[in-house]
Amino acid sequence: MSRIEILIGGFGGQGILLAGWILGNAAMLRGYNSTYLPSYGPEARGGRCASRVVIDCEREVDCPLVRNADYLIVMYQEAYDSYIDLLKPGGVLIYDNDLVTLDERAKKAKIYAVPATKMAESVGRRIVANIVMIGAFTAISNLIDKETVKRSVIEGVRGRYVDLNVRAFEVGYEYGRKLVESEKK
Repeated sequence: MSRIEILIGGFGGQGILLAGWILGNAAMLRGYNSTYLPSYGPEARGGRCASRVVIDCEREVDCPLVRNADYLIVMYQEAYDSYIDLLKPGGVLIYDNDLVTLDERAKKAKIYAVPATKMAESVGRRIVANIVMIGAFTAISNLIDKETVKRSVIEGVRGRYVDLNVRAFEVGYEYGRKLVESEKK
């Protein structure tokens, strides 16, 4: 694996920045070089935000910017509209299909619909939709093993919400695994 660019987009309050940190940290725990670059507007909660993660197992990451994303994870319509053009042709688009409607621009991608918000509600709290999405991404991408990403979730969350977040990760991972399996048939 050489340079892999991941862009996670959503709105403030969805845990988009934490999701990026978890992926960047998991890559580091795995022994890869990684960078994590969060961005958000001045309004923070409720405004568009993104996490940019670059992973490279062969060399140091020289630039943390995502210009040609291999993976785009979106959980908000405005994020999709803003970032879809950064996804390279043949890249992977993972989106919350209850919050995002795709258009013609998505045709260039391999698409996975994950109802992360509904799944998070079924786990117990809507706020863990980001972790459901990280679980699905882990299974779909197969970039970093499940146990390493789960460890990063635990390190990123801590406290009384660890069990809830681990459940959310497991639910998302299982959903993503089933999507990949059904694709092989």
